[in-house]
Amino acid sequence: MQKLVLELKDIEISFFDRTILTINNLKVHQFDRIGVVGKNGSGKSTLLQLLHQDHQPNKGHVNRLIDFGYFKQSESPTSQASDFKLLGQLNVPDRYATQMSGGEQTRLKLAQLFSTYHEGLLIDEPTTHLDTKGVDFLIEELMYYYGALILVSHDRFLLDQLVTKIWEINEGEIIEYTGNYSDYERQKELERIQQQERHEKYVKEKQRLLSAADEKMKKAKKITQANLSMSKKEVKTPANRMFMTKQKDTSQKSVQRAAKALEKRVEQLEEVKAIETEKTIRFHQPKLLQLHNKFPIMADRLTIYMEGTLLFDNASFQFPLGKTIAITGANGSGKSTLLNHILHDREGITLSPKVVFGVYQQLDYQFSKDKTVLEFMKENSHYEESKIRAVLHAMNFTGNDLKKETCQLSGGEAIRLKLCQLFLGSYNVLILDEPTNFLDIHSMKALETFLLNYEGTALLVSHDRAFVKRVADHRYEIQEKGIKQIY
Repeated sequence: MQKLVLELKDIEISFFDRTILTINNLKVHQFDRIGVVGKNGSGKSTLLQLLHQDHQPNKGHVNRLIDFGYFKQSESPTSQASDFKLLGQLNVPDRYATQMSGGEQTRLKLAQLFSTYHEGLLIDEPTTHLDTKGVDFLIEELMYYYGALILVSHDRFLLDQLVTKIWEINEGEIIEYTGNYSDYERQKELERIQQQERHEKYVKEKQRLLSAADEKMKKAKKITQANLSMSKKEVKTPANRMFMTKQKDTSQKSVQRAAKALEKRVEQLEEVKAIETEKTIRFHQPKLLQLHNKFPIMADRLTIYMEGTLLFDNASFQFPLGKTIAITGANGSGKSTLLNHILHDREGITLSPKVVFGVYQQLDYQFSKDKTVLEFMKENSHYEESKIRAVLHAMNFTGNDLKKETCQLSGGEAIRLKLCQLFLGSYNVLILDEPTNFLDIHSMKALETFLLNYEGTALLVSHDRAFVKRVADHRYEIQEKGIKQIY
């Protein structure tokens, strides 16, 4: 049996009057490989801070028996020295961390993490800003890592490759599932099916009991009516009259008691709620916005230089109408530059005259207007309020979230609102540059649903392979200063 390396008992973590996490008993063994999933704000990063003893619980005890290395998502690289081989493999530039891009800083932090062996690793969202090559390096390093791994990630491909357990954080509780992320999804689907079966059984039994109680009450009513009828008829002796009245009163009360007993059984039934079924949200475009060109975006012998570096050399392509097109390639290959070139209709690009762009760019999620979420969306959409609310709900804006002021939203909330605005806005071509960064898996799936039901054309850049596989009708890869259609 594997050695116990970490145990949490009777844990409670609260901020002000809100309980973030409650853990009765949770154990980590020597070679466990655990993926942590949950909505943004559910407590994933708080859990890692607790495990690393950066955060103390309000109640309970953390028994940590080994040393853990810790990769923090939001922390800048330290001054720690790194292995030169790792720096080379990760293509980390030789300059100060403050002068590096987000992707370069992430690669430096990974090199620092892997330069020293730790018996356990706590890793929080390591793929943010990483390209496919960087993700592949991370997978290879962790695949052969000899120790306990606890990994927070929204990258489903990464989780499928690396973990053998999933910890789902839901409403402050942690539920453990065996297997990788795909196994977890299958188990969740089975749970939904079983819950629906239990709900249908509950409804059927409730209806049967209520129907039986109703029949009993009808029978009691008939007995009452019969008593009244009999009382009007002549009965030969007072003794006979008394006997018959008593007998019928007893019979009536017996039936009423039986009906009440059935109603009591209904109250004692354990209610099983129906599963929430997601309604399909379609984004129909007004006739004025509809495009008719078979290829609304084209390039012929496109050449692009960026700061003296040749990125594209006589590249040509035709992006088809009404499709979702993913553009992939290594960091620095020119993906964002190409999107910018298309957006500004620069030399070498041919656009349909009626193209109206809606744009999401990395870090493009600041809101300055003092409007509530719902007011902002109603001002920026031609759709009816019910559709707006449905889209916001899909992106996890519910209840009082709709009353939040846009300028006070967190980074993750602002990203989700910006994406809602794009799909509900008056655009016919969407440009999405790394839209999945900082989204939890729930929001990512909502974004996938939006794209699959969007009637316009969408160009997107993403390093998330699972996301691209689910939404892209066509994938183009930038390679050797050109662009090649993969499918």
